[in-house]
Amino acid sequence: MEDNFVTQLLAEYENELTLRRGFSAHTVRAYLGEAKNLLRFLANGAVSADSPAQTEEKEDLAQRLSALKPDDLRAWLSQRAQSGQRASLARHCAGGRSFAKWLFRSGYAKADAGARLKSPKVNSRLPHILSRKQMAQFLNYCAARAESGNPIHVRDRALFELLYASGIRIAECAALNLADLGEDTVKVFGKGGKERIVPIGKPAQAALREWLRLRPQSVRDKEALFVGEHGKRINVRVVRAILTRLTAQAGVREISPHGIRHSMATHMLEGGSDLRTVQELMGHSSLTTTQRYTHLTPQRLREVFGQAHPRA
Repeated sequence: MEDNFVTQLLAEYENELTLRRGFSAHTVRAYLGEAKNLLRFLANGAVSADSPAQTEEKEDLAQRLSALKPDDLRAWLSQRAQSGQRASLARHCAGGRSFAKWLFRSGYAKADAGARLKSPKVNSRLPHILSRKQMAQFLNYCAARAESGNPIHVRDRALFELLYASGIRIAECAALNLADLGEDTVKVFGKGGKERIVPIGKPAQAALREWLRLRPQSVRDKEALFVGEHGKRINVRVVRAILTRLTAQAGVREISPHGIRHSMATHMLEGGSDLRTVQELMGHSSLTTTQRYTHLTPQRLREVFGQAHPRA
């Protein structure tokens, strides 16, 4: 690939994602990765059969981008589909579509090659959740473990109490700074850099106070709320591994951090909360997302119907 041209192109696209569209750092990395992969694909001459780049006089990358066609994107996606994972292919498609649209809007392409590119349907399976009893069993185990006074055990308890109390995403939790923590609230920066204030209950407040008391002062990431054994901001993958280990030790089914978030939303709805409140707590821009993401038990539906419907 033409290094200078590609570097300039990716820098401009990164500014688009970060500044204009306000994507999170994680999303920006993902979209840039798809753009880099597509550029490499095109630079190697692997384009559709009717593309001008397949002629004997091969055009440079800028010319290939200018003549980018839907079939070029489909050929790229076909190569990306080696794993057979439909969810991954949907992400590749979204990344390619976003990059193609930007290329057109920025004048690098004569047409939006991804305008009619459709993502494969992904099974919208909800994550596993824990019942209230199971969640209490898990958090009680974390509390008993923290009684040892080990700072790491105290941190783990505070982290999972906070995740369940607030329903925030694991990436949002890992990104929290000390300054984001209030007495009974936490300030969260969600997708697109949107800020929201989320209340937290007394068990999470107590667990966090104990963690702040024992949190090492000489850490590398001084602003980070949760740090690892080496003083750096805790990593999302580390949290997942800890959760897998602790759920097994607590004797409850394995669950992901996203499952804790989903459990919180479900328990809120079962407790009588309305969808709008859950939507605000979880940082969903659309109520439709909340409706898909949460579910009520048939028993709770009957109870709410009986309480609220005038002709129940």
